[in-house]
Amino acid sequence: MRILIVKTSSMGDVVHALPAVSDIARAFPDAQIDWLVEKGFAAMPQQHRAVRCVITLQWRKWRKSLRSPETRAALATWRAEMARERYDLVIDLQGLLKSALFACFAHGPRAGYDRHSAREPIAALFYSRKAAVSRDLHAVDRCRQLAAALLGYPVPHTPPDFGLQATTNAWTPGPGPFAALIPCASRPEKLWPEADWVAVGQALKARGWQVAVFWGSPEEEQRAQAIAQAVGGAVPPFLTVAQVADSLAQAQAVVGLDTGMSHLAAAHGRPTVGIYCDHEPGLAGLRGSGPVISLGGKGQVPTRAAVLQALDTVLQPAVSESRV
Repeated sequence: MRILIVKTSSMGDVVHALPAVSDIARAFPDAQIDWLVEKGFAAMPQQHRAVRCVITLQWRKWRKSLRSPETRAALATWRAEMARERYDLVIDLQGLLKSALFACFAHGPRAGYDRHSAREPIAALFYSRKAAVSRDLHAVDRCRQLAAALLGYPVPHTPPDFGLQATTNAWTPGPGPFAALIPCASRPEKLWPEADWVAVGQALKARGWQVAVFWGSPEEEQRAQAIAQAVGGAVPPFLTVAQVADSLAQAQAVVGLDTGMSHLAAAHGRPTVGIYCDHEPGLAGLRGSGPVISLGGKGQVPTRAAVLQALDTVLQPAVSESRV
């Protein structure tokens, strides 16, 4: 059986789709599973042990210059790659109009959420096979239930298996154990006070660990440098998504905002505390094989004390996933 997964962005959404692929591979050990994803997030499906081939696109870039010769050439190359294989099923785990249209370029029957379940109901018009999945489930569970319904196997009741295989050749702040802070986010509404990050960093240093402060853009690097300087921590050079994943997989603990990096750390099984300052974590909170806690919500900025308490909790052995 040949299956194409369509889940193109963003980082956290791609992470949430990984366990569905593990489920498929367990139900159909001989399945050949490919994945269509934005190039910037390709590292995650590439690290999944059951994904055979990753097809990339750069829609975020292409849509800005659709008439340029370079974009037209890139689109032609992408269409040729999409047409290379014939699939038994093309599963759109995203449920958006754009993802449904992307799926149309693949050879094979298309499947996805029905119109009551899709994030954009119009997407369901492009599927020949559809399934109803509650919109009140966590994103990980929605993906797992959709895949099971479309392929006809029982919905697994096992913890989500993200299937990631990190390399050991990762950036670290030096020899010895370290913890990671992820204080940067795509919107200012998501940020947490810098003084509180310093306090968390100092608490981690008190455990005898080095502290690494991660970043993704030049503006974020400045914030990371300020926090690292205040706690005597380290700031990595610019890292690709694959390099970030490998580094976070080595951390003893991770404290991060509601960003893809935090979800990636949790997916690698690291003890992780997620800080939500402008979004409810209920349907998109941290999930992972290790202990995780998601704090806060819309208009509910977590206190420093709450984060430090959560950090102590996830660092205790045999702690189950929870939300505070």
